Amino acid sequence: MASEPIAAGTEAVAEQVFVALADPTRRAILGALASGGPATATDLASTLPISRQAIAKHLALLAETGLVTAEPGERRRVRYRLRSAPMQVAQQFLAALARDWDGPLDALRAHLDR
Repeated sequence: MASEPIAAGTEAVAEQVFVALADPTRRAILGALASGGPATATDLASTLPISRQAIAKHLALLAETGLVTAEPGERRRVRYRLRSAPMQVAQQFLAALARDWDGPLDALRAHLDR
């Protein structure tokens, strides 16, 4: 029994998330934000082995994807905070794919067990 098709919007968001997560520097930035909370590009540059300018470029892509949000701070410093919504959409996309595979894989397992 086939499950419902994946919505085009869901697939597009999931694709953006996967592209963003494909880069190890962006994963490190997200990990730093997850463990340390909101931070500026300068804060992140002090803990990661890349320049503030490079971090700012990665943060711009992460913000475009919706994985982080920029919040104005004191003295015109922008702090970045994680957003979980795009990651949840990507998880739903993967869950839908897994459902599509569960039936055929169970049938194959049953066949091989015979």
